Amino acid sequence: MTENPLLQLQELGQSPWCDSLSRSLIAGDLGRWIRSGEITGVTSNPTIFEKAIDGSDEYDEDLRRLARAGKSASEVFDTLAVQDIRATADLLRPIYERTGRGDGYVSLEVSPKIAYDTAAQLDEARRLFKLIGRENAFIKIPGTPQGIPAFEQAIAGGLNINVTLLFSIESYEQVTRAYMSGLEKRLAAGKPIDHVASVASFFVSRVDTAVDAQLEQRIGAGETELSGLLGKAAIANAKLAYESFKKIFAGSRWQALAAKGAMLQRPLWGSTSTKNPRYSDVMYVDELIGPHTVNTMPPATVEAFRDHGKLALTLEQDLDGARHSFRRLAEVGIDLNAVTRKLQEDGVAAFAKSYDDLLEAIERKRAAVLAGTPGAAVR
Repeated sequence: MTENPLLQLQELGQSPWCDSLSRSLIAGDLGRWIRSGEITGVTSNPTIFEKAIDGSDEYDEDLRRLARAGKSASEVFDTLAVQDIRATADLLRPIYERTGRGDGYVSLEVSPKIAYDTAAQLDEARRLFKLIGRENAFIKIPGTPQGIPAFEQAIAGGLNINVTLLFSIESYEQVTRAYMSGLEKRLAAGKPIDHVASVASFFVSRVDTAVDAQLEQRIGAGETELSGLLGKAAIANAKLAYESFKKIFAGSRWQALAAKGAMLQRPLWGSTSTKNPRYSDVMYVDELIGPHTVNTMPPATVEAFRDHGKLALTLEQDLDGARHSFRRLAEVGIDLNAVTRKLQEDGVAAFAKSYDDLLEAIERKRAAVLAGTPGAAVR
């Protein structure tokens, strides 16, 4: 085996992706990682684009040009984001071809403002997929109760979809069933299914952040016996979701689809940067390694894992311990269903705020350009 942990991950069946995107990153570290084969896919979200476009001046020249061409703030964002997605898709294209469409994807998210509108999400997914015009693009649809049926219809329509903001095993299992239903509808319509790709983005570290906050409050009040549960919920949650993945995709329903050329829907571990400084900075990579999975990491976590990541097939280790953690959390009154439901709602709200903030920033710059203000596109 190679000594580079990012390449070793791939030998163990996991794809390392980067959860960040900007022009400077494409021209710098991200481009280098992709060309070296260390990173095999990319994810983005409204917060990432807000930081990239509003947090730097690297888009300002294009923003001025688009403003003078009469483009609205949302049209400006569309253009800037799609340019980055296309450039990244083209960088990833050799990986996409080398892996027979199994890897080498980049994701762009539908507006979080429509996360609870099935029809609007489906229309937006179709529009963005066509606009990007790259086979190795994913459109991200949130796994809300309204997003899952939009996802199913998008799969039936032949789109590549990354279902995001999944926190609970129940939601994850709903997404796997929707994927198969979409493929079955496509087959029933006489259409091929061998080129339709999907991943299910299961968020990790935020679960520990939420659960630990409840535990620490009670530990501080004297329930010191709860300290053994700190930092256990997220990894247990992901391990049990992977257990579901293995059972579901070993079943006869999936085997019938696979025989027709269907591509496996891989679990993607998202939110894998460590939020608690007391925990290892590669905790959510080291502990979640297994075949047919993706781990999307922010650049700092990519660098940390390359430096001191530990390689082992950990996803199926100590499943009894994971189940014990779930039982203990329930016994002490931690309602994981309530926690994961709120995390999804909070995630949608946070992305919606980033989207609003980004459009407001673009509009300020746009208005200044049109007014002829000197230095208009500089923050």
